[in-house]
Amino acid sequence: MNLFLEIGRLNMAARYCKEIGELYETEQDFERSMDYFERAADLFQSEEVTTSANQCKQKVAQFAAQLEQYPKAVEIFEAIAKHSMNNNLLKYSVKGILLNAGLCQLCRGDVVAITNSLERYEEMDPTFSGTREHKFLADLAAAIDEEDVEKFTSVIKEFDSMTRLDAWKTSLLLKAKNALKAKEEEEDDLT
Repeated sequence: MNLFLEIGRLNMAARYCKEIGELYETEQDFERSMDYFERAADLFQSEEVTTSANQCKQKVAQFAAQLEQYPKAVEIFEAIAKHSMNNNLLKYSVKGILLNAGLCQLCRGDVVAITNSLERYEEMDPTFSGTREHKFLADLAAAIDEEDVEKFTSVIKEFDSMTRLDAWKTSLLLKAKNALKAKEEEEDDLT
């Protein structure tokens, strides 16, 4: 990778960075994997290979979320969504990216931040408010606000029956649910 950087072959260096990131990912070393995917994204961006750069950035955001660095993950997902809105081919993937950002917001447990994010996403993509993803995030936010674990679970089941949730989303939702349960139990202890 360093040799390709020295001779100015940034695209090849980016590919090797991505490959190294994937190797660390298989070893479950998300910190190192994140570093290499970030480097790859920067190199791809400098070569104006936007699709590859966005793929690497999404990996970085996913690892950040797994490491509970939610603000960083949200920032990356939102930046990708904003950038994708201007591209006719990429604008159809925006709702999925905004869903990922919203799930990271849910894990933070701040209902006000979630509500503000949903409003921001509607401004970013006017069609987002009519999507299943928007309804899903809004219903989950309402369940968190009401501190209703059963409602939270039923909203997830309903969404999952129409659109399968991948392992990453499921793990985030499980974290949010466990935080909600802990909050509910904490309040039960107080009474």
